[in-house]
This record gives sequence, structure tokens and C-alpha cells, in this order.
Amino acid sequence: MISSRLTIALDIMGGDNGPHITLPAAILALKAIPNLHLILCGESKLIEDYLQTTDASLMARIEIQHCSEQVSMDERPTVALRTKKDSSMQRALERVARDEAQACVSAGNTGALLTMAYTTLKMIPGVDRPALISNLPSDSERKAVMLDLGANVNCDSDTLFQYAVMGSVLAQEVSGIDFPRVALLNVGEEQIKGNDQVKFTAKLLAETESINYVGYVEGNDLFTDCADVIVTDGFTGNIALKSCEGLAKLVKTEAERVSKQTLFNKILSRVALPLLRKIYLRVNPDQYNGASLLGLRGIVVKSHGNASSEAFLVAIKEAVKEVEREVPKKIKDKIEMVLMERP
Repeated sequence: MISSRLTIALDIMGGDNGPHITLPAAILALKAIPNLHLILCGESKLIEDYLQTTDASLMARIEIQHCSEQVSMDERPTVALRTKKDSSMQRALERVARDEAQACVSAGNTGALLTMAYTTLKMIPGVDRPALISNLPSDSERKAVMLDLGANVNCDSDTLFQYAVMGSVLAQEVSGIDFPRVALLNVGEEQIKGNDQVKFTAKLLAETESINYVGYVEGNDLFTDCADVIVTDGFTGNIALKSCEGLAKLVKTEAERVSKQTLFNKILSRVALPLLRKIYLRVNPDQYNGASLLGLRGIVVKSHGNASSEAFLVAIKEAVKEVEREVPKKIKDKIEMVLMERP
């Protein structure tokens, strides 16, 4: 069992806006979660200046680790790994590796975070590659999760099978679903559709009793509550996710534009605005922020690079949930059990 104290290391310098977003989110998190302690990794002078007016009770739950470097958003992952040993991202991951923090949250360069996390934390035995996983909205109260969202653009059947196992564990432990429905994203629902790697993954999942495999789903089924876990390779998953986010923004922009075109539209928009706002809040990408890197020996949550403070707070809360539910341990146990099942 984990202790009642939660400690999370934050990459304060990561993301498009860095400390201007991450520091306000850190304070919001401390106010919302009484047993949370934070290790703020970044430029100490900048962090101390921001915290000057922070309440003493919150300051007692903050540790500052000075870091002389930061990873830029366009930096090559291998270069960052080799040359940025004192970066806020690397130091945050090291605190997890040394069991001084139970999770790391970063809005920084995705490729660099993946590379550094893989090297620093290592993989759970039985898992070949980490996967990025995040929540999706649906037409019911349940939220589906989809993986991989871009960690690995090329995946063989064994890797997709491992993703299905890890996604099932996360849906069960964090979302509270007893026997999560697992589906493979495909170009059709018929069994004859898809490439060889998808077909063979389907066969592996169908033969695994501890996985509730429900078959193929298409792109237009992502939000229809037909599955709790949707598995695909990182190339397809990333395009699907970015398309969804772009559509949500398009709908918001078009609604604002049309509402200003005529006097009638302006009057009508005042009546419809509360309903439109409610709909947008349900699909707003910010509330689904926080993609977990599953398969590692520690918990790492990746925030959008351009996330708001409220969205970065969502990512911190996701990390807290995974710490409380001991997700890496549960994945390890499940992987071992499933490997024993396979012929």
C-alpha cells in the first residue's frame, strides 16, 4: 500500500508557456488536494519569485529543485537525452526513479519526455514499449481511453496486445470499470477488414479470457460508448486525437462567428449560449488533458504543451489517481497473469 502522503515532481519549465502555466496549476493542486506535496523542478529564482506571496501552509508542502537547463519544444529527443542532464524534465524523472516522488508531470517536448522516461525509469517486465493513453468523451457518462496516441508510430501485434492489457488495467483502476470492453481501431467492423497486424492482434485478444475483447471499431464509433479501451498504433492514434481536438475548436470558432453575423443571430445566441457552453465543456480538450505514459516502472503524465493552468491541473489530478491506484504495479501483475494464459 502507498502512504497517505502524495509526492509529485513537476517539470515547471516544460510546455509552450512554462512557469506562467505550471506554477499557478501547482498552487491550485495544493489547494485542492490536502495530502499532496510537490517537487518543483526548474529555475529556482523564477519559482521563488512567483511563490513570494504564497500561504505558508502551502509552502510547507513544496520543495524546489534548481535546474540550470530546460528542454525546448523543438529539441531532438536524443540530443536532449545526451546534453540536458540538468534539465527540469530529467530531474523530475530522476526523483521518481529514486522513489522520492511517486509521479512526474510535464508539458514539455513529448519525444524527449518519452526518451528520457524510457531511459531513466525502464520498462515493466513483459512490456516492450511505453504507450501514450488519454480519455475520450462519449455519448454516455462513461469515458473511453485510447492508446497509443503517438509514442510509437510502428507497432507489431505483440505491442498492440500489450497496449490492450495496459489500457484495460487503467480503465479498471482509474475509471472504476470492472471488466473494461477492449476494441481495436480498424477500417471496418467486419473480421475480414484490416491489415495482418490488426487481425493477428484480434486473434490474440479473443483467445485471452482475462481481456474483455469486443471486436473492431471504426473512427466514427470513437465517441459512441461502444468500448472502454480503444487500441491502435501511435501514428493512427495521434492523427485521430488531433482531428478530434481540431473539430472541437472548429465548432467553437464557427459558433462564435455565426453568432455575430446578424442582429437575429446575436439575439438567438444569447438564448442558445448556455446550451452551447454546456456542450463545449463536455468535449473541451482541456478536461481530457493528461496523457499517461503506460508501461514504465514509474508514473509519468504528459500534459498538452499549450495547456492552460486549469488543464495542467487536470494532468496533475490524473497523476494523483494513478498513484492512489498503484497503476504500474497493477499493470505488472496483469501482464504476468496474461503471459501465463498465452499458449
